[in-house]
Amino acid sequence: MPVIFGWVRDNRCVTLKIHIAEGAAPYEQVRAQISEQARSGALPVGYKLPTVRGLAESLGLAANTVAKAYRALEADGVVETRGRNGTFVAAAGDAASREAAAAAQAYAERAHRLGLTEADALDAVRDALRAAYGE
Repeated sequence: MPVIFGWVRDNRCVTLKIHIAEGAAPYEQVRAQISEQARSGALPVGYKLPTVRGLAESLGLAANTVAKAYRALEADGVVETRGRNGTFVAAAGDAASREAAAAAQAYAERAHRLGLTEADALDAVRDALRAAYGE
């Protein structure tokens, strides 16, 4: 069921499509689609997202489902909540890159302390990435 957020740059509309029959939880679908659209620029930095209740109603989801997606997006640095002013797309690229670099550094240090070879550490990362990305 698609929902149109509204018009963004150059009169392009932004949509979300939730497929209840798919394996991914609805909140994860909302989170992933908003995250991807923010990363691609379809949702520009500073774009005001619909309210939790408004988006939930448009998608036919529970408000708690959308709230969970917004919390995850905020934790990932994709959006920022400005109190009663609403939820906005943040400048996520830099924050996401910094967080990924910090996680990679922590992993590298831990793998080294565990005595793994570089090849073993890379294999573990590849396996984890395949599992996370469903490959």
